[in-house]
Amino acid sequence: QVQLVESGGGLVQTGGSLRLSCAASGFTFRSYAMSWVRQAPGQGLEWVSDITNGGVSTYYADSVKGRFIIYRDNAKNTLYLEMNSLKPEDTAVYYCAKRVVSGRAGGMDYWGKGTLVIVSS
Repeated sequence: QVQLVESGGGLVQTGGSLRLSCAASGFTFRSYAMSWVRQAPGQGLEWVSDITNGGVSTYYADSVKGRFIIYRDNAKNTLYLEMNSLKPEDTAVYYCAKRVVSGRAGGMDYWGKGTLVIVSS
């Protein structure tokens, strides 16, 4: 069965950095686009970033563009999110999600349980 397990969250000060990881199993990781989505306390889900199956194309929400980097290691079945210049408004539970196709055209069909990032001011 498909499993997505996030790690790397924690408490960091404003301006700091964190790297999130998402270990994938139960499907052919290299065949599917992947996403990061976050949910701030009391808020709805916010899409953060996408990466196509081969890692060639990446996409970012305006709120994180220039600060976050999404990448993947298909040999290790792992998705990453490098987060720099963190702001208090980045505080959220971060989820990785599998998309239904190799690109961004389809939706997301599997989600991890999330990892909490808290950015202190």
